[in-house]
Amino acid sequence: MNAIPDVPGPGRIVLLTTSHRVAPGLLSWPAWQALREADRVLCADSAHPQLPYLREAGTAVDEGTPTAEELVDACSGGRTVVVVATGEGEPRLTDGLARLAGSGRVRMPELELLPASYDLPGARLLDLVQVMDRIRVECPWSSRQTHKGLAKYGIEEAYELVEAIEEGDREELREELGDVLLQVVFHSRIAEEDPEAPFSVDDVAGGIVAKLIHRHPHVFGDETATTPEEVKEHWLRTKAVEKQRTSVTEGIPLGQPGLALAAKLASRVRTAGLDVPLPEGDGEDPGEGIGYELLALAARAEAAGVDPEAALRAAARVYRDAIRAVEGVGGEDEG
Repeated sequence: MNAIPDVPGPGRIVLLTTSHRVAPGLLSWPAWQALREADRVLCADSAHPQLPYLREAGTAVDEGTPTAEELVDACSGGRTVVVVATGEGEPRLTDGLARLAGSGRVRMPELELLPASYDLPGARLLDLVQVMDRIRVECPWSSRQTHKGLAKYGIEEAYELVEAIEEGDREELREELGDVLLQVVFHSRIAEEDPEAPFSVDDVAGGIVAKLIHRHPHVFGDETATTPEEVKEHWLRTKAVEKQRTSVTEGIPLGQPGLALAAKLASRVRTAGLDVPLPEGDGEDPGEGIGYELLALAARAEAAGVDPEAALRAAARVYRDAIRAVEGVGGEDEG
């Protein structure tokens, strides 16, 4: 009986995708395996960041953009061809392969999509930095902005973030967090251009990382904390050593809203265990008297664990709705 000849299969195409947000050369083991076992490796982008590392590892890479037909022919005889995709993928090539497969006139090779690297958490922040760099250079408005000119936008975005939180709007919350993040990246980009004391977004991030680690010895050190109160004690103690402040009032911005300012002062006094009586007006100035009453209310709210600013905003919303009801408007204001 004659033996049946072993007919080679149609071969295999491996589309290797990589993330530009991960350092070149940091490929997964399956990706390196596929590259080493391939009969041919192709890459359409001669400036692809992976090419130097592939060649250094001994992988021969042919540059150029084959057509779908040429790629199928290259797989004949059971050969494996790996295509190192560009950052946008290879839509022209994959579309061509799909049309070729749909025609039914060609025996198609096996097609495999192999992710060679994955974005790490926070990787999209690199995109934001790159976009901000370009906008700062090319946009007529952004290129002229200063820290002082942008300050008002930081305040506005912070208030809009608070409003999204209080409204419980998750989609709005995501957007407003992005707007606040933009302010941080924008100011950091401007700071790079300072001739005397420049710093970058990496310096900003590095500083807050160091601060968080130092102020969380119960997480990164040998201390222990089992309650939120103990965590706050650690934080305040390490912060006091860092800042070397002589008064608990130092570091409290006086430009913040009045109720928040009063509550913050009361919080510092209570946490430090100081006995400081609340001041009282002499009754001659009505405005002064109301101010002291508001101060006492803010201190009382803080002692009860209530944010007086948030409480007042909630009450103001109810008042707004009552006004609109009397006006016959109805519904909530969208602006």
